Amino acid sequence: MSNPTAAMLVIGDEILSGRTRDSNMNHLANELTKHGIDLCEARLVADDRAAIVTALKALSAAYDHVFTSGGIGPTHDDITADAVAEAFGVSIDVRDDARAILAAHYERQGSEFNAARMRMARIPEGATLIENPVSAAPGFRIGNVHVMAGVPTVFEAMVASVIPTLTGGAPLLSQSLRVERGEGEIAGPLGELAEAFPALSIGSYPFQRDGIYGANIVIRGADGAQVDAAMTRLCAIFGK
Repeated sequence: MSNPTAAMLVIGDEILSGRTRDSNMNHLANELTKHGIDLCEARLVADDRAAIVTALKALSAAYDHVFTSGGIGPTHDDITADAVAEAFGVSIDVRDDARAILAAHYERQGSEFNAARMRMARIPEGATLIENPVSAAPGFRIGNVHVMAGVPTVFEAMVASVIPTLTGGAPLLSQSLRVERGEGEIAGPLGELAEAFPALSIGSYPFQRDGIYGANIVIRGADGAQVDAAMTRLCAIFGK
């Protein structure tokens, strides 16, 4: 039985312009892998409502889970929540439970709970909240879409609360071997190994250091015995 599947939608002009480096996809991929959920696709879109809606409709139809990051803050360009509501054909408004969480947070800080901050309490109809222990403003889940903040510390905290609620499959196991030969030389044997172990993923990641050419070969799979067997054969092939 195959593992559940997932996709990620990274939202924000600042990512596409290069002003901000995205680390959330790497974090999510690692956490999903440990939980036995396969991250199959990741997309980047601008702060454009139509683009977000189109991507959400496609991804939510194609995969078991979709995770978004970015665009749920207090400024005018934070339009993710509205786009999600449109994609699911539901209304969106300030919700009492989200407003109460934010009001209490800003009261503790001694800060004004102004209209801009109130925008973060706007939640699509039918969604459930995702806790934000870092800065209070909640994410939310609707259907199979999990909507999260773009700030890495907040995103990671939300992922930590969501992952345990999802049904996973077999965690992906991996082993690696460093081989100091060019990819042209190892391509043939790796192809034969891949044919012998069709259930495994075998990747070759080349490097060049101090005039030495080589590759790190990574074998991945859910069956530990098969991973071990493939690595044993790989070591034999290259005399390790």
